[in-house]
Amino acid sequence: MTLSLLKSLPKDAIPGVVLVGCAIVALVIANSPLGPSYEYLLKTKGVVAFGAGSIEMPLAYWIKNALMAIFFFFAGMELKRELLEGQLADLRAAALPIAGALGGMAVPAAIYLGIAGTGEFVAGWAIPSATDIAFALGVLSLLGSRVPAPLKAFLLAVAVVDDLGAILIVAFVYTSGLQVEWLGWAAGWLALLVVLNRFKVRSLGAYALLAVPLWVSMQNSGVNPTIAGVLAAAVIPLRDKEGGSPLHDAEHLLRPWVLYGVMPVFAVSAAGVSFAAGIVDVLVHPVALGAGLGLALGKPVGITLATMLAAMLLRTRPPGNVMQLVGLGLIAGIGFTMSLFIGALAFSDPALAAPVRVGVYGGSIAAAVLGLIILSMSLKRPGRAGKGRDETHPFIGPEPEYEKAKAPKFK
Repeated sequence: MTLSLLKSLPKDAIPGVVLVGCAIVALVIANSPLGPSYEYLLKTKGVVAFGAGSIEMPLAYWIKNALMAIFFFFAGMELKRELLEGQLADLRAAALPIAGALGGMAVPAAIYLGIAGTGEFVAGWAIPSATDIAFALGVLSLLGSRVPAPLKAFLLAVAVVDDLGAILIVAFVYTSGLQVEWLGWAAGWLALLVVLNRFKVRSLGAYALLAVPLWVSMQNSGVNPTIAGVLAAAVIPLRDKEGGSPLHDAEHLLRPWVLYGVMPVFAVSAAGVSFAAGIVDVLVHPVALGAGLGLALGKPVGITLATMLAAMLLRTRPPGNVMQLVGLGLIAGIGFTMSLFIGALAFSDPALAAPVRVGVYGGSIAAAVLGLIILSMSLKRPGRAGKGRDETHPFIGPEPEYEKAKAPKFK
């Protein structure tokens, strides 16, 4: 029954369904007699020794800092591809999604700060600014061929810029106690990775071999170690001496491991929340309200207003009518794994884990449902995205060649 259901779904929707299933499993376990064992397992410490040194962290931290570094490595490769040959390669064409993404990060953060902008809660301002690309594209794929290619391309571009914003936030905001010596070691390992790039080395194993000590150096430097994944991705060559693409090959190799391994494991570890303290208290917590409303309200408002303003200033047309932009903005409000990840970085107090998770759940689910409803209604009445398209604009005209070659994908 379950396998037949998965086979009937659009291919892009399957990773999202898997993540939802993992989140439900985590919720059930956390609120069952197995709840204490679940918490104990996540707090169990693991040690990795290397030479005279070692790193000891609870399992939850290994997942958040080490396993998610692989996720960021994959995300970094996708970002590099889009910047060099994808929808963000042409700055003029990318102006609208860049503006939309910036609005979609600023307005949710403002809403969060307006609700939870006091005391230690302030640290969570970036939680509703993130977008889960896999989930968002999966939900959009449920509408099938009714979604015009320019709208799908616009959402992908907005989500990729969102990813870049999240990477910068993780690197510069959630960093403390910098250790200059370890930063020096990190710079050295990165330099060796650059040498591999200059010689067009295509072996992913060679890059991984140097990425491990880079991660160790970042872990000890005070910078969030997941950034090591982004730095390693940045030096994977787009083209090698024979004209092949090590970057594309690496993406293809890692995609199933990330979508069906890394992200589900993180979802199980981060999504479990116990309601023993009372569901009402958690629902009305400022962090939960700020995160939830930031995703479900701030994202569509920010993306729509910023895109329309940019279109007016640039004297061009947006990729769809206002309702379609609102619908896409809501789909981009599915924060899920990225929002949970930022929430885990923002707060060290275990008491704030439940409000973060409930806010992200509630906001993401509301955004997904409302987005599907609004898009379903607006796509029945094609607006400017369906008539008189400007053939020169990749978010209005025909589907670009590079988009025909590959369906919009995530991480």
